[in-house]
Amino acid sequence: MSKTLILCDCLGSQPINKDEISNACQMTCSRLYTNLCGTQVEDAAAEISTGNSVIACQQEQALFTELADEVGAPAPDFIDIRDRAGWSDEAAQSAPKMAALISDSMLPQPALKTVDVTSEGQCLIIGSAEVALPVAEQLSEGLSVTALLNDTSEIPMNRDFDFIVGHIKSVRGTFGNFAFVVDGLQQLVSGGRGMFEMTPPVDGGQSNCDIILDLSGNQALFPAPQKRDGYLKADPRDPNAVAKATFDAAQMVGTFEKPFYIKVEDHLCAHSRAEITGCTKCLDICPTGAILPDGEHVKVDPMVCAGCGACASLCPSGAITYDVPPTAFIFKRIQNLAERFKAAGGSAPRLLVHDAEFGGEMISLLARFGRGLPADVIPLEVGALSGFGHAEMLAALGCGFVHVDVLLAPKTEPETPNFEVELARTITGNDNIRLLDMNDPDALGDALYNYEATSVTTNTILPQGSRRQVTRLAASALLTSHDAPIPLPVHAPYGAVLVDTDACTLCLSCAALCPTGALADNPDMPQLRFQEDACLQCGLCTRVCPENAITLVPQLDLSDRALTQTVLHEEEPFACIECGALFGVKSTIEKITEKLAGKHEMFKTSDTARLIQMCDKCRVEVQFSNTDNPFLGGDRPRTVTTEDYLSKRRDH
Repeated sequence: MSKTLILCDCLGSQPINKDEISNACQMTCSRLYTNLCGTQVEDAAAEISTGNSVIACQQEQALFTELADEVGAPAPDFIDIRDRAGWSDEAAQSAPKMAALISDSMLPQPALKTVDVTSEGQCLIIGSAEVALPVAEQLSEGLSVTALLNDTSEIPMNRDFDFIVGHIKSVRGTFGNFAFVVDGLQQLVSGGRGMFEMTPPVDGGQSNCDIILDLSGNQALFPAPQKRDGYLKADPRDPNAVAKATFDAAQMVGTFEKPFYIKVEDHLCAHSRAEITGCTKCLDICPTGAILPDGEHVKVDPMVCAGCGACASLCPSGAITYDVPPTAFIFKRIQNLAERFKAAGGSAPRLLVHDAEFGGEMISLLARFGRGLPADVIPLEVGALSGFGHAEMLAALGCGFVHVDVLLAPKTEPETPNFEVELARTITGNDNIRLLDMNDPDALGDALYNYEATSVTTNTILPQGSRRQVTRLAASALLTSHDAPIPLPVHAPYGAVLVDTDACTLCLSCAALCPTGALADNPDMPQLRFQEDACLQCGLCTRVCPENAITLVPQLDLSDRALTQTVLHEEEPFACIECGALFGVKSTIEKITEKLAGKHEMFKTSDTARLIQMCDKCRVEVQFSNTDNPFLGGDRPRTVTTEDYLSKRRDH
């Protein structure tokens, strides 16, 4: 069933051209209402009762959802075209953007992969008696509370909750499944008359809980504590912070859905080979410690992962990808926004990437109290700002956006976005990508209105494939010249390999460990080959090379040279002195002969020294015919069996 778009001009505060939107989106539109959430609420009920409505406003989402329940209809879909388009100094030109936003909202959403997390309300409160005990008493009405105090100066008589004394030695886990160890543990002796007594202190006490409320004022128990589900930390000197943390803890009972943010494909991972470490970008950047080495690849603990997306942006091979939603869907949204905007009559669109919480509020405040967004700025809300990397930025430019802004949120670690923007700008060679780090809506408006894009992409792309493929495709469309490689910043995931031919012995250790086959040998002759397009710059080759003959060169070669194998080093093969077959490297065989012949115990005679200069087949044949051949020895002794032992026992 086709959807009907329900339009409202919000008391005449936004101009809406119904016909333009209907034609551009190829959707049926309702008549234009003016106060759908007020005096025309009965009309809203009638529209919702059809069961196929999309309301072009999100402010009163709760009201319209409740209204749908009252009329027995499914809850309508919602799309915001007011704050993001209609409320603007350039509202008269906003129809193309409205069409793009509406079309974006109609894209089928990928299924969300989740796992259920159950909390029974077992809460550990850490802190001094002065702060922790009142909170424990308050939460004990709805949670199973244990207060961990730092001393026995105040022993509560309240038995509505448990309390212990000690200090946390270690803790691991996440919401619904914390495990902790307490040293100096003292527990209550509940019997006897008078004040309660405590047991003698012991180390290594172990227990579990669902929630940790840390009011100690000490260093956080986890890295990036704000990203650890179920771990609530508040400054004990701030009553408001303590009250908020207490309220949040009280809500953490029941079954909750935890998204699987990250998808890992082990066979693509370039973390290590043969116990030699290569790429560690995801391990180095993960703020929560959710990523750990696991043999030759890495593993991600989905329960600890907070979904920041930084690992997916930095992963050079695509072994780690963001999955909420998948990268392919982000590419599809970018392409759809640009195409629909232009199809509706717009030109030279700009993209504003933001998160829902901070960025969404900034846009709403700018719309209600400021100038609103310019008509050519299309906002794109994403779940993880750090996951919007150079590939997505270049894809936006390749799809027709002339500029990309990424509005950072206070909770976003800036390291990854800074690097990704630098990498994307280096590839394009101009400043049409930037980070906006501000918390003033008016400053955001000024930054958007006062900027003029300097270029327009004429050759648009179809952003399909891996992030590496889309990067190459977009860069090729954006740049007119592909002759010379583009120098890139250090640690970029694209580049070449330089080999010091004077030092290289063609041992081919690098080719044996290369995770992508960018470095390869030639089975017919001593040769080291290289295909730049496949190189991840993981560094495994530089670490395994015994001669330190390899250097990484970060660059992006858009010419066909990067797609073909080139010879980095080759030498003349050695001819077997028996059969003439070519094997090994001539210079290496000569060096080994010079060092070992007549000097090493195994090669003292001229006959044994000749073995060094023979191929595998001839060497075996000569060894087999020698008098010292181990195969010429006598028969091996018969294996002693159980029956032999039993026979001896019977004989005695």
